[in-house]
Amino acid sequence: MRDFKTGTCQMILAMIISGSIGAFELLSGLAVIDVVFWRCVIGAAALMAFIYFSKTPFSRFTLRQLLLAAGGGVALVINWLLLFAAYTDISMGMATVVYNTQPFMLVLMGIALGERVGLLKWGWLLLAFAGVIILLSSDLHTGGKGHLASGIMLALGAAFFYALTAIITRHLKAFPPRQIALIQCLTGIVMLLPLAHLAPTGIPLPWGILLTLGIVHTGIMYQLLYSAIQKLPTPVIGSLSFIYPLVALLVDALVFGHTLTLAQAAGGILILLSAAGNNLGWGTKKEAPQMRGPGSA
Repeated sequence: MRDFKTGTCQMILAMIISGSIGAFELLSGLAVIDVVFWRCVIGAAALMAFIYFSKTPFSRFTLRQLLLAAGGGVALVINWLLLFAAYTDISMGMATVVYNTQPFMLVLMGIALGERVGLLKWGWLLLAFAGVIILLSSDLHTGGKGHLASGIMLALGAAFFYALTAIITRHLKAFPPRQIALIQCLTGIVMLLPLAHLAPTGIPLPWGILLTLGIVHTGIMYQLLYSAIQKLPTPVIGSLSFIYPLVALLVDALVFGHTLTLAQAAGGILILLSAAGNNLGWGTKKEAPQMRGPGSA
């Protein structure tokens, strides 16, 4: 019972932290590539510190396992790039709601890998698709300039690459999650170093924001998240993960004054409702949720 309470508190705190990531990215004023690069650098340093002070010996990876972890890092970094880019086209709240379609990306990947999917999951998938269509049609109805459509596509792309990261990580269950996360951050540094602007002309680096993104939103958040996943049953993890988009919507409204229109709210509700049904296994007692962890950024 003590582990359950501790895990619940850790999960709630991890989701609250995740919900504010978009605000810090937008307030940094930096290009998306630069924000993600520094998140990888500072996040890697924080994770190395956690590993060192925990006195946990680093696991021995085979070349195949190391390449697999690095491949997961490529997918995770692309996920961050697309999600942060979506924030510039649509509100961070809406982007986060659309981003919560990752469970269905996993379902579609499972189908591509030959897994059988029941009619109930197809129903949740179609409901989520209807939510996305409503969001897209709201842009057309209001005569938008196309930013909403491109932002939604970017958020869907981010969800796809997050799901790909989850698929790859499933094959590395024998290794401590913090070590996998470290390899992913180091991969991101190598990927983005040739593209990042280490000293942007005329723009001082917002070290306070970058340190928060690296230490709090990467190092600390992943420690809380992985620890909670080890302590809690899957249905509880799935239910608490919906704190993340709700916090993002609240932060978006308080910090930037963004609110959803009635049509956009309806589409968002359909997406979150279908994701909840899929994650928590509503309507069946036999099927387990497709994702063990939440879709945090």
